Amino acid sequence: QVQLVESGGGLVQAGGSLRLSCAASGRTFSNYAMGWFRQAPGKEREFVATISIGDSITYYATSVKGRFTISRDNAKNTVYLQMNSLKVEDTAVYYCAARMGSTSTDMAAFGSWGQGTQVTVSS
Repeated sequence: QVQLVESGGGLVQAGGSLRLSCAASGRTFSNYAMGWFRQAPGKEREFVATISIGDSITYYATSVKGRFTISRDNAKNTVYLQMNSLKVEDTAVYYCAARMGSTSTDMAAFGSWGQGTQVTVSS
């Protein structure tokens, strides 16, 4: 299993930006597809974005497409989530996840998870 640690969450006003980072350790990062998921209070965890091993393939949830960008730096063992034009409804705990092989939008396909970082968007 790869170990994942998220950072970069915080409080931001609507319309603002944040960049989340997820640092990986313990295994060869470049062997893992990476994903971001989020869970708002009282709601189920949901898919946000995912990126393939070679960063050539990305998928986004409809709700964040055009506002969020997932990227990775295999030399730094880190995946990022750039979040622009944030909305109040983006408020959630954001989780980084990893899976060996091809990317997926299915939460159940990811075997390694970080502890999460809180993102709060105020109106």
